[in-house]
Amino acid sequence: WYNGEIVVPNENGVPDFGALQQWFESARSSNLLLYLFDLPFFDGHDMRAVSLDARRAILQRLLARKPSEQVRFSETLDGGPQNLLSSACSMGLEGIIAKRRDSAYVSRRSPNWIKLKCGQRQEFVVGGYPDPNGARSGIGALLLGVHDDTGVLRYAGKVGTGFTHRTLAELKKKLVGLTTSTCPFAKTAAIEGRPHWVKPTLVAEVSFGEWTASGHIRHSVFRGLRTDKAAQVIVREKAESANKVAKASGAAVTKAQAPALRLRVTHPDRVIDARTGTTKIDLVRYYGLVGDLMMEHLKGRPVSLVRAPAGVTGEKFFQKHAETQKLPGIQQLDPSLFISHPPMLEVASVQGLQSAAQWNVIEFHTANTGTKSFEHPDRMVFDLDPGEGVAWKQILEGADLVHAFLTELGLTAFIKTSGGRGLHVVVPVRKVHDWDTVKGFSHNIVDHLAETVPQRFVAKSGPKNRVGKIFIDYLRNGLGATTVCAWSARARPGLGISVPVDWSELMSLKGGDHWTVRTAHTRLDKGNDPWRDYLKAARSLTAAIKLLG
Repeated sequence: WYNGEIVVPNENGVPDFGALQQWFESARSSNLLLYLFDLPFFDGHDMRAVSLDARRAILQRLLARKPSEQVRFSETLDGGPQNLLSSACSMGLEGIIAKRRDSAYVSRRSPNWIKLKCGQRQEFVVGGYPDPNGARSGIGALLLGVHDDTGVLRYAGKVGTGFTHRTLAELKKKLVGLTTSTCPFAKTAAIEGRPHWVKPTLVAEVSFGEWTASGHIRHSVFRGLRTDKAAQVIVREKAESANKVAKASGAAVTKAQAPALRLRVTHPDRVIDARTGTTKIDLVRYYGLVGDLMMEHLKGRPVSLVRAPAGVTGEKFFQKHAETQKLPGIQQLDPSLFISHPPMLEVASVQGLQSAAQWNVIEFHTANTGTKSFEHPDRMVFDLDPGEGVAWKQILEGADLVHAFLTELGLTAFIKTSGGRGLHVVVPVRKVHDWDTVKGFSHNIVDHLAETVPQRFVAKSGPKNRVGKIFIDYLRNGLGATTVCAWSARARPGLGISVPVDWSELMSLKGGDHWTVRTAHTRLDKGNDPWRDYLKAARSLTAAIKLLG
């Protein structure tokens, strides 16, 4: 079984997607090439667990037996990734594929197999939208256009990715207000289906891979609406080469790049979780993958670190204080914030997550307050910790009961998986109460639930007290206590991760470790969207305290 890609090169030898489309329609091209790059099965043997280097060596020998101009071996390119990518982009290619030489063959997304693309980006006029398919709400895509030299709006393709649930809803609201019965694009536009047309006044910024010969974009991703540009001035942008720009301006050609993170990872192939085979470098890459999502929960909040130098089954170290010279992206907080302790820590950037992972940190825990002042907490946390003999269904029902009771008290609650055995219910709170008030009130809530539903909940910790029951841990609401951060991995076999979820998703969860470091990519499309209203949901506890009595 061969793995490869069919291309049709243009006159410059560069794969031309439009020409390939024409071949499928006419099958008349004699310029068809098949590039082979992998060999998952050979001579009755399953090769998928064999390293990529070994599979490709066999493939290369097979193709050398009977050379062909139309069936070619996809060569390995050696060199720095930036230089390779720059060369690929300058040749007009879409980009390059990077693979780990020792990786196995898997039929799914993997951090061992990535695309480095030569992207383009510009503004487009929004002219309509189709209805959504499947589980998506709002709109199916945005239909895009650019003005030609005569001012006519020409259809330029569509963009159907890059949206959150929130942006889909907001876009639908804007588009409905611009509804028109007239197609804004030129009559020659070939648009499938029966879309809804809108007045061409909205401008969307979109990144994409390339323009086709017919004037449409491919591999498009929505980046946002632009309010600083009028729709009438949007045209197709034509990029000039760096040499041409420099020659015209009399300036030297230079590379303008954002500074890259250079992180030396020691012992990158050391396995930190034998159950999944996850290595140290895998964890570093994971925190790079979810870093932007995680920073929404880390920024401006004191953090504690759980280090596991010997992996998830070895000895662990819980650290609230550390020297940060060797941890770029992690900073010490002002010592005056917590006078009786050494300076606490804050993760200031994604770089800090990855440098901490290099330092053998697996878990990141956050305090219930911000870094500007420690005097008042800004959230209340309830950790549903099941005792021996508690079925997962009971935990789900328990979380639902806690949610219902908090709602009765007039409090808005959010939920996330813990990455371990249980679930975390979080209530945002206005910073007007002291620590004793918040912790005391959370204790009262747990006592009330334990008294009301004693067959399900218990208010005392300890394994003997919670056999067959759920201890709702309110102790996380004390001064100095912490809770594992959303998107953090857990230092446990399987490397489960803590993920924000919507209450409507609760009963579909399979465990507190429903998502893991290995499967996190399947949740990236939703990201933090289930908690999008978190900040504006914060309120005083005064009314709820009076209601509970």
